[in-house]
Amino acid sequence: MNMGQLYMVATPIGNPEDISLRAIRILGEVDVVICEERRQGSTLLKKLGITPKQLISLNEHNEAEQAATLVQRMALGEKMALISDAGTPVFADPGAELIRQAVKMGIPVTAVPGASSLMALLSLLDTKVERFVYAGFLSRSPQERRQELQRLLRLNLPLVLMDTPYRLSSLLEDIEKTAGKNRRVTLGLNLTLPGEQVLRGTVSEIRRMVQDRKAEFILLIH
Repeated sequence: MNMGQLYMVATPIGNPEDISLRAIRILGEVDVVICEERRQGSTLLKKLGITPKQLISLNEHNEAEQAATLVQRMALGEKMALISDAGTPVFADPGAELIRQAVKMGIPVTAVPGASSLMALLSLLDTKVERFVYAGFLSRSPQERRQELQRLLRLNLPLVLMDTPYRLSSLLEDIEKTAGKNRRVTLGLNLTLPGEQVLRGTVSEIRRMVQDRKAEFILLIH
């Protein structure tokens, strides 16, 4: 019996048109589409006009157990695709354990690249960035978050951060307190969506522009 395969399929981060022809084909062909949450996965696939043969959830709560079951099925010949709620799978999302077990079993793992909020922001910068540090989501605790920021800023490299929409304001406040009000930042808000914005300036200027606004974002500290 032929071994199955695992595809890591990038999906749109906002605009549903940001999906590759290859991704659409793979998602329509595989036996199983694996997503973080069934409801969000189903909604996303419906927008893309894709009806999966089977939809299974894999998240931080069930990954260890679910991965073992899925890998066994792939070992018997099934092909599966992992998607995240938005963007590139595993990048600040579940999936690493699934890949680890698949690789251990000798199952081919293939990337189907596409939308990424990180690359979207970097492509819009008005300054050259050859090296940077991606720190992702910092601690939820304000005190711990500031300590993490202090350690990361000592690296003296551009720093990329993400977080949930409701922590945008508090994150900017923490950056101002640790890096100083004149530290330059670039903030991407709701990238690829009709109302997307890219704000450039000092952290104090960006704080005044944003105030208590909530939006999907990715942030670069220069």
